[in-house]
Amino acid sequence: MQIPILLPKIFDYPFTYETSQKIKLNTGDLVKVPFGSKKEIGIVWHTTEKTKKKFKIKKIEKKINLSPISKNLINFIDWFSKYNMVPLGLTLKLCLTNHLSIENMDDNLFSKYKIPKKLRSLPLNNEQKNSLSELKKNKSNPNVSVLQGVTGSGKTIVYFERIKDFLKKNQQILILLPEIALTSQFKLRFEEYFKSEAAIWHSKITAKNKKILLNGVMNNKIKILIGARSALFLPFFKLGLIIVDEEHDGSYKQNEGISYHARDMAILRASIEDIPIHLVTSIPSVETYNNIKNKKYKITKIKKRYKDAGFPKFYIVDLKKNRPNKNKWISPYVVNEVKKFLDKKDQVLFFLNRRGFSPSIFDLKLGKVFICPRCSVNLNFHKISGNALCHYCGFKKNINILDKKNDYVFCGPGVERIYEEVKEIFPNKNIEIFSSDTLKNKVKNAQFASKIENREIDILVGTQLISKGFHFPKLNCIVVVDPDLNSHGFDLRNSEKNVQLYYQLVGRAGREGDEASIFFQTFESDNHILKTISEQDPYKFLEEETIIRREKNLPPFCRFISLIISSSKQEESNNFCVLVKRTISKVKNIEILGPVNAPIFKIKNKFRSRLLIRCSKNRLAQKSIWLMLKKLKIPSRIKLAVDVDPLNFN
Repeated sequence: MQIPILLPKIFDYPFTYETSQKIKLNTGDLVKVPFGSKKEIGIVWHTTEKTKKKFKIKKIEKKINLSPISKNLINFIDWFSKYNMVPLGLTLKLCLTNHLSIENMDDNLFSKYKIPKKLRSLPLNNEQKNSLSELKKNKSNPNVSVLQGVTGSGKTIVYFERIKDFLKKNQQILILLPEIALTSQFKLRFEEYFKSEAAIWHSKITAKNKKILLNGVMNNKIKILIGARSALFLPFFKLGLIIVDEEHDGSYKQNEGISYHARDMAILRASIEDIPIHLVTSIPSVETYNNIKNKKYKITKIKKRYKDAGFPKFYIVDLKKNRPNKNKWISPYVVNEVKKFLDKKDQVLFFLNRRGFSPSIFDLKLGKVFICPRCSVNLNFHKISGNALCHYCGFKKNINILDKKNDYVFCGPGVERIYEEVKEIFPNKNIEIFSSDTLKNKVKNAQFASKIENREIDILVGTQLISKGFHFPKLNCIVVVDPDLNSHGFDLRNSEKNVQLYYQLVGRAGREGDEASIFFQTFESDNHILKTISEQDPYKFLEEETIIRREKNLPPFCRFISLIISSSKQEESNNFCVLVKRTISKVKNIEILGPVNAPIFKIKNKFRSRLLIRCSKNRLAQKSIWLMLKKLKIPSRIKLAVDVDPLNFN
């Protein structure tokens, strides 16, 4: 008997194998099969690949004694592949993490994740109660609810209460978070509420823990899983609810390897599983806002902060009138205001969304800027490590700033530079840098968050990482040193990202009801984005942005598909890009923009050419484009990367 087997490989079709009558197989069963000179784990697929080629059919070796992949997950793999233009086999690979090493495990391994039947309920205010009631009432199809609340309004408590309904039904819950760095503080809140250890899934957990969690998820021994993007592909036994926290966050977009948006794919999986999904946010993405307007998503709002805490006072510091001293970045006016908060034992954050010491280095003797030899970008100087670093390929060059033979000028500040200045101004205060460079493992992450909460740190100097869901009770003063508010030609979402970032940042201050302030240093005191943030009305911005995008036929009113062709030879990249355009131009009702050099035209010694496809959202144009692309013979020295619904255009 011939059986189609899908393998976790680059192929977009299943392979045909034979099975003996002794092995009874159904769609979704896991099997071990010979593939070339190796053995592979595959899945019994629901469709066969038609071919006129004649080939020797190999035999299935054995059926794996594991729960089969559910029909719903198979449908999700199918749809994910079609939507994102990804080979079926590579999509399956996302789902088959560690299946080779799964085995029956002792129930004691899961006891720490067991949630008590009786859980205490935290008191909810009227707005929280109403939101919880609205989430329960939504029975629409697709069942997408948006829980929108101002920062510090207690949204997490609301969906913790909501989770109880699904635990009573013996169902599983997936909570998606945008950043691994958020998990340490979220873990503490989870464990305090649910009285069990949090099961956390992300790319940096150990192989041993992955085995345990995967087994627990497949056998319904783990009820609640907290995860980053990759958790979306796990084979849950009885998934009942998906929660996407901070749904607007750009970190849900996977840009390396297989490109996809985890929020959108979570909505797809919830629809296929026929279960509710809750999108949680303080300011919705434009896509989500448009779906709310079109009545596709239900929304419930929490307009007041928890315990009626007030919002920070908002100050725009005009640097034309309040200039910093020579070779400094912080205005004396701001320094005086910060002192008032420090005198009250409040914590202060100096915010700058740039890692390292300086974003570029100019060599006066050579008369040129330090450029990465592999990428068409400036090297960033990191003074702590003494390296000029490329944030794209990881290239680093040691810079000896003490050598008098060198004559360097550091252009612009990074967090390390601001840290030095703040240390000079406040020498007796405990000051720390909060960025992805300083929080490289979960132990450091947890220790750092604990030190802030216990007020062992007086002043933080941080990047955008600190704006993402952290709760620091005594943080009551924020200084935005140099807001990057200028629109870039290759990023149509720049305004949206800025409003979301700084609106989230404002919400970090005054969360316990103390008087709080946020200071924006800027040479553009009349900047439209700053005014939008200061008015505390994100819906005004979202409405204006929606109108602009509709008029210009930009997402979410159309679909963009980005194609990046890269090669070690620029001419080869350009020529193949022209060939790709000629091939896909046969697809009807699409607009092809380009080819052009990508804004960052070289990364890791590969020259990059770009095509941008614009098409209607009302039809799945990906299917036709993908069929045309599969006809191309792509030389091994050329890489074609596809990004459906790109968030940036680098």
